[in-house]
Amino acid sequence: QVHLVESGGGLVQAGGSLRLSCAASGRIFRINDMGWYRQAPGKQRELVAISTKGGSTNSADSVKGRFTLSRDNAKDTVDLEMNNLKPEDTAVYYCYVVYTTGAGDLRQYGYWGQGTQVTVSS
Repeated sequence: QVHLVESGGGLVQAGGSLRLSCAASGRIFRINDMGWYRQAPGKQRELVAISTKGGSTNSADSVKGRFTLSRDNAKDTVDLEMNNLKPEDTAVYYCYVVYTTGAGDLRQYGYWGQGTQVTVSS
């Protein structure tokens, strides 16, 4: 069983900032990838930013220069600092992890958080 605890969503005016946090726990041996996706009403879920096993961070072009992803491997946490928010950033934000469950098991599993609402007013 894996648990993802998300926090930090809310309502903010355009140009404002929010910080999302996600903490993972449970039957996890190693987290490979950890980051955030979002889904706006009527749209497909899309990548916001994710930290990969290799140490790189992939992010959507729409958030580059505004959002910063930071990961703490010792604590199994990932934060998303969102600055200069725009109304089009309004969405439910989901934490996502890819993990393994044992040293001798190379299989990877994906798990989603329940989501946290971010609303940006114009």
